[in-house]
Amino acid sequence: MRTTDRGTARGGIIPFLAAGAAGVALACAISRRLRRIDFQGLSVVITGGSRGLGLEIARHFAAEGAKLTLLARDPDELDRATDQLRPSGADVVAIACDVRNRQAVEEAVGAIIEKRGAIDVLINNAGVIEVAPFENLDLDDFQESVDTHAWGPLHLIRAVVPHLKGRKTGRIVNISSIGGIVAVPHLLAYSMGKFALTGLSDGFRAELAKDGIRVTTVIPGLMRTGSHVNAFFKGQHRKEFAWFAISGANPLVSTSASRAARRIVDACRFGDPRLIITFPAYLLHLVNALFPGITAFGTSLAARLLPAPVPPGGNSLHTGKESSSAAAPSFLTKPSDKVIALNNEQ
Repeated sequence: MRTTDRGTARGGIIPFLAAGAAGVALACAISRRLRRIDFQGLSVVITGGSRGLGLEIARHFAAEGAKLTLLARDPDELDRATDQLRPSGADVVAIACDVRNRQAVEEAVGAIIEKRGAIDVLINNAGVIEVAPFENLDLDDFQESVDTHAWGPLHLIRAVVPHLKGRKTGRIVNISSIGGIVAVPHLLAYSMGKFALTGLSDGFRAELAKDGIRVTTVIPGLMRTGSHVNAFFKGQHRKEFAWFAISGANPLVSTSASRAARRIVDACRFGDPRLIITFPAYLLHLVNALFPGITAFGTSLAARLLPAPVPPGGNSLHTGKESSSAAAPSFLTKPSDKVIALNNEQ
């Protein structure tokens, strides 16, 4: 009799739990729908907006009628980006700004407020990628990554938040990376900066919620942005460029910049807390969280298979453009190569 009672109890609990889970899912869906905003006429600031993913994000916001301000270090790249955007009717201005410089950031934010009257959305996208074994990295490489990926967004957020708080609304999107939640071999400096950005973004999400400001942490996997030619390589730089470019171009594990940008804009629209882009990135995150030993084995094996370090004299820095070989560019990198000009990476 007791066995039957226990079975009956379990049979009653399961539908109850299922109904509760369905209720929570429905409540979350309704809450997300209520958070939806329209970007028409909103002032959107995009760092690293002159090329690559930043330029693709700008295209999607422009298509929705947002007023764009692009920040980047290179004035010529900014000019080319605005020349690409304006024929479609985009309302876009460009400001040369090094996000690593706090004073330059504060001056840029002041100029945007004066020009636009407000800042409604901030997209922290500026980044730098350096590929090399640990032995061929210098301390300056780690400093560059942290300054760009962590201090830069912090300068922007500190400068922008007072304006958002006054209106009890706003969106901040921080573009981190799968390398910001799982360390990737030969991207150690990059991962250091992106890990810092992930923690910073998640922390701001908690602290700014009371002010009506929603912060989204974006974790992209591999994307075909064309930026591989402007990444930096050390050590056996031609081999490093080859594996990096071929991996990023593989359609089986990467996504197009346009698709990634569309998903980022949607996550911003609904104020989603986190967005992981590409199934391989999500799977890697899940395996690392549940089975860290498997991740440790896989990444250590990958590190052994990647190009070996060279003596300290080989620490010179090369761009992807300067690191071509028979392997890259080739038909294996074509999916990424064909968007180089489109995304202003030439």
